Amino acid sequence: MVGKIEQIRAPDPRYQIGYGKIKELAELIKETGAQKIIFGNPLRPVQAYNIAKETGVEVIDRFQLILEIFARRATTTEAKLQIQLAKLKYELARAKEKVRLAKLGEQPGFMGLGAYEVDVYYETVKRQIQTIMEKLRKIRRKRVLHRERRAELGFPSISLAGYTNAGKSSLFTALTEEEVPVDDALFTTLSTTTRLVKFSRKKFLLTDTVGFIDRLPLTLIEAFRSTLEETIYSDLILLVVDISEPLATVEKKLSVCLETIERIGASGIPIITALNKIDLLSQTEIQEKFEKLQDKAPKPVLTSALYGLNLNQLKEIIAKTLRNFVQASFTLPLSNEAMSFLSWLFSRTDVQEVSYEGDTVYVTFEAVPWFAEKVKSRVEELGGKIDSFKH
Repeated sequence: MVGKIEQIRAPDPRYQIGYGKIKELAELIKETGAQKIIFGNPLRPVQAYNIAKETGVEVIDRFQLILEIFARRATTTEAKLQIQLAKLKYELARAKEKVRLAKLGEQPGFMGLGAYEVDVYYETVKRQIQTIMEKLRKIRRKRVLHRERRAELGFPSISLAGYTNAGKSSLFTALTEEEVPVDDALFTTLSTTTRLVKFSRKKFLLTDTVGFIDRLPLTLIEAFRSTLEETIYSDLILLVVDISEPLATVEKKLSVCLETIERIGASGIPIITALNKIDLLSQTEIQEKFEKLQDKAPKPVLTSALYGLNLNQLKEIIAKTLRNFVQASFTLPLSNEAMSFLSWLFSRTDVQEVSYEGDTVYVTFEAVPWFAEKVKSRVEELGGKIDSFKH
């Protein structure tokens, strides 16, 4: 950013800001050589057109900026399609006015539309939206299948959530010891990655998700619904907050995250807050901020994903929060089918004890309640007997 102008007043129908500010903005463009103007407020096409005409550079609003950043950071087909969908829906709502303005003469940000008649352009955008939505439906069906397969594994699921650039991907890497893209750029993670992790002898599925942002436009929430659903269907949300920023910023971003979690329908899921990046603060600053945030952040834990600080404490709290396990034991006659079942059980539950006596095997295991019920049914199908079943 090379310059900034603010004005407090009722929005001007022609320029959003007053004409005097437009002249000031045009001068700032000449002085700095800026190539684009970004408005924090939503702009109507006519306002963007008029400002571009006065200043000679392209004008976009906050929503378009978010789309541009998302487009640069997208790595998967789904993320790219979701961004295209959001962009086209944005275009569709403004198509008729934008075509009319394009016919008046080319301006930055309005080139290339003059050849289209209004209805033709409008219908073209609508057809493109339908095509993308069908592609996303196919991907969504695959995602549901993947989620169902993960559920069949029997492990509780944890979703990493948080404001963009809070350190979610770094924490994901630290907890899984696996690599996903990590840098300081915004919106690095636009798709989800899931790994199997083990804390306190229990196995969990950990998913890294897209970052939240302040005033996330409804169109983007709808476009990224399937990605955000990973959070909705989790057993625990691990909310990552960058505590190294000024307290007011931390509080605002924490509030945005909690509001977003509520907006996507995940407010009933247990939350643990990782107050991250403590390596950038002094002990005094850490203590002061923790005291201010401990009543606002659900189950706060001070962490540094970069240096692995307090990760064991974080793992213990996760394991305790998800301790709704059933301990069960059963007796099963040995057979080829029983051995195959035991191999399956070892890969999906915490098998605590196994002993063989003649043609019989005795097993004690722990699992989440619904999965323990599934094991119980299978044991009975194989001619076995449940000896104990305790919550």
